[in-house]
Amino acid sequence: AETVANALDSGATSVRLHTDPAAGTFTVADDGKGMSRRSLSNYHDLAVTTKQRGRGIGFAGVGIKLGLLLSHEVVTETRTPRTRTSLATSWRLASRTRAPWRWIEPPGLLDGAGTMVRLYLSNPLSPLTDRGFVEAALLRHFETLFHGDFDEILSESYPSGVRFFVNGPEVPRTAPTPGRVRIEVRIGRQRKPSGVGFLRRDPDLADEERGVAISTMGKVIGRGWDWLGIVPTVHDVSGLVEVPALAAALTLNKADFIRSGPRGATFLAYRKALQEAVAMQLESWGDSPADGRRPRRARSLERDLQSVLSDLAGNYPLLATLVERTRGGQRRLPLGGDPSPAGVAPGAIAGLAVPDTDSAPSADAPAGEGAPAPTGGQDIGAAAETGAESESDAGREAALPDPPLPGTRGRKAPQRLGLRVRFGSRPDDPALGWLVESTVWVNEAHPAFGRAAASRSEGYHVALSVAMALAAVAVEPARAREFVGAFLARWGEVGRPGRRKT
Repeated sequence: AETVANALDSGATSVRLHTDPAAGTFTVADDGKGMSRRSLSNYHDLAVTTKQRGRGIGFAGVGIKLGLLLSHEVVTETRTPRTRTSLATSWRLASRTRAPWRWIEPPGLLDGAGTMVRLYLSNPLSPLTDRGFVEAALLRHFETLFHGDFDEILSESYPSGVRFFVNGPEVPRTAPTPGRVRIEVRIGRQRKPSGVGFLRRDPDLADEERGVAISTMGKVIGRGWDWLGIVPTVHDVSGLVEVPALAAALTLNKADFIRSGPRGATFLAYRKALQEAVAMQLESWGDSPADGRRPRRARSLERDLQSVLSDLAGNYPLLATLVERTRGGQRRLPLGGDPSPAGVAPGAIAGLAVPDTDSAPSADAPAGEGAPAPTGGQDIGAAAETGAESESDAGREAALPDPPLPGTRGRKAPQRLGLRVRFGSRPDDPALGWLVESTVWVNEAHPAFGRAAASRSEGYHVALSVAMALAAVAVEPARAREFVGAFLARWGEVGRPGRRKT
């Protein structure tokens, strides 16, 4: 996956992969722009890259260096369009701290500009010598590049498209499957979607196919329901969504998205739009969290929460993402402009589910009004996963300004925060509650909820559940305890006699 990602970032229009079980080699060759002598020399230095975040899949300077762990030798040959001769190096891992390389005579495997990487595998039985495994890995990691549904949105990244070949023959594109429902994500009032995808139902889905896959610039980053924060009661739903703009929010290992700072705000905004689009479609199929219980006591609690959110929004700006959703797929979201609380420019994201047809998307898609822009926050536990990145990791790449958040300029809108509370049951989930769009779901199946109900302390339990769910988007993990304490303190003050409720 790393080698193919490097080929895509080089502007390749064809990527050829070759497996040779007899020789124990795995080769990837592309027709991209190649590397100069200086670039090829830097190519062997860990965490050194000339790429810019958001303009490609690779940017961390790791790439083929992972191949050293699988090989006793890595041979690289490259040629730029301006040169007539190729350059080549041999590279190996001598110890845990040394990876020497040397210039070698080019093997002559390139016919023109591009780069060829050959791994001499340490394990002769490696699955990388199996053509079927390699082809399946291509389809799994770069699925949107094999679907015609995504050609238009990927045309800016790959104007001439990309073709893949394994041991000679071209890998065929995926045939359209019946019963798909198209999903579109639009920014502001733009006619062109910023993200597209589809959902489908199939009773014969394998376990690894269930849930929604999220892709950026052709690379699938995550699959399932966990990243989306939705757990349907049915298990026959799968989907695929491509959002090229999320390349700017990738972590260093490209296995997740940054969830703090401006990049994290962008990811959370897109996720909320996708949550709504997916939830609306699940509801049309008869499976929606909208059926959750909302006792009368929740109404009073929601009013208290509105006061708490308003009080805390100044110190925790990402709480501004918790705006009320209106029916019909329209919602106000805080995007764009100056991220400071004092100067914001409103924008909008709208998630839509539409029938899957060959016609162009409607230009009359609804778009919501703006709200103040978020500035920070990270899901609890995100940084603990392998390769997850915080803002301090930016030193490992070239110093670049933060990408502007999507949005439109306009008149400042007053901040109006809202949150809904619902009750659902997840017997196998250890969480007290979870956040979907602008709704916090309290887990009634949690043992602590049963004890709270028996002791008539449900109100405090719900407030704690809401605080812990919001901490995932309001602050970084290190500040989660601080946020929960501040939230409960404000919640306690709202409930005191004589305090005016807003």
